[in-house]
Amino acid sequence: MSRVKRGVTQHARKKRLLKHTKGFMWTRKSKFRQAKEATLHAWSFQFADRKKKKRDFRRLWQVKINAAARENGLSYSKLIDRLKKSNIELDRKILSDIAANHPEVFKQIIS
Repeated sequence: MSRVKRGVTQHARKKRLLKHTKGFMWTRKSKFRQAKEATLHAWSFQFADRKKKKRDFRRLWQVKINAAARENGLSYSKLIDRLKKSNIELDRKILSDIAANHPEVFKQIIS
């Protein structure tokens, strides 16, 4: 009975992981143990930040809408309430774009 030699498998595994650490600093890109740790952290941050990106953009849109609404004598909350009551179903992304690039159209929407 011969033993199983794992050199090829181990090398492939390490090579695959090190491919993901390209661009990392210092030994985190070349030493397997540090690379493994760095990759696990990077992937968890990557997942969380994909979720965070959506929150950040929504906040940005709200700020833009609020600024435009206040120029027209309304607060953000009152504007959103008015839009809901008049069944205008524009999402915040579109509203903020209109507020920034087409202020005359925005004025017509809120009046």
